[in-house]
Amino acid sequence: MDCTLKNIADALIKSYHEVGGINRIDCGNLPSKRKIAAICEQLLRLLFPGYHDEEPVASDELEMVTNERIAELVQQFEVEIAKSLRLRDADTIGDDVRTEAHRMVCTFLSELPRLREVLRTDVVAAYEGDPAAKNFDEITLAYPCIEAIAIQRVAHVLYRMDLPLIPRIMTEWVHSLTGIDIHPGAEIGTHFFIDHGTGVVIGETCVIGNHVKLYHGVTLGARSFPKDENGRVVKGNKRHPNVEDKVTIYPNATVLGGQTTIGKSSTVGANVFLRQSVPAGSFVSNEAEYLRVINKSTGEILHEFSDTPAI
Repeated sequence: MDCTLKNIADALIKSYHEVGGINRIDCGNLPSKRKIAAICEQLLRLLFPGYHDEEPVASDELEMVTNERIAELVQQFEVEIAKSLRLRDADTIGDDVRTEAHRMVCTFLSELPRLREVLRTDVVAAYEGDPAAKNFDEITLAYPCIEAIAIQRVAHVLYRMDLPLIPRIMTEWVHSLTGIDIHPGAEIGTHFFIDHGTGVVIGETCVIGNHVKLYHGVTLGARSFPKDENGRVVKGNKRHPNVEDKVTIYPNATVLGGQTTIGKSSTVGANVFLRQSVPAGSFVSNEAEYLRVINKSTGEILHEFSDTPAI
């Protein structure tokens, strides 16, 4: 094998010309994954002061530290947002991009106090939902679901602002750390808890209510992918389930489909495969070859489904 550097470079350059779709040459830079990862770390320090710091944060220095962190974040985030905006609006250049990037950063940062209020409800839910939890410190510092939910909540703000790429980079960064995959488009209410968390997948068009608890391995996914007349997957339609208030979904359950709703105060048992809506107050379990939906108050069997349908 010829292992000269010149031949290796020539072969790679040849592939760049011949293999399309995975090159970005003669174009503006896209947002940097490494910079976005660093920005996520900075956001966690702003959202949870003292928990993601190597040195203690003193109350008499809190104003100074916060102002310094915001100034640093604005400077770095504007650059990455500007790159993303050029992808969205190719004709927008120069000062217009910088002005819009600054406006978006300011709008985004103004949401952080509200997000902190919601994140506190998530910590409360974890404390109340996990008998092994000793205190809020343990949850805030050690529980992977708090990082995953926090980054998804901030990414959701940017997603709603129609900012390309960056929200997904943020949630995939925390996915790689925690094993929890929540799309930035998912709408999630207060008091959200993911126990253990590994392998949880929550799709883009999911709508999740308040006081919802998921266990590891839960998938809230799409049932199918409709295609247009040219065979291309249709984008932007409602593909993922709705989960109403006070629902608990146990490990490795799979709930699919944009028309599927899990009614309020229902429980979905472990290893359930569900494509149908269930009414409020249901208990869904595997019973031999059937999924059984039971009224939790009366014990009445409401429905029985085959648990091996074709997707």
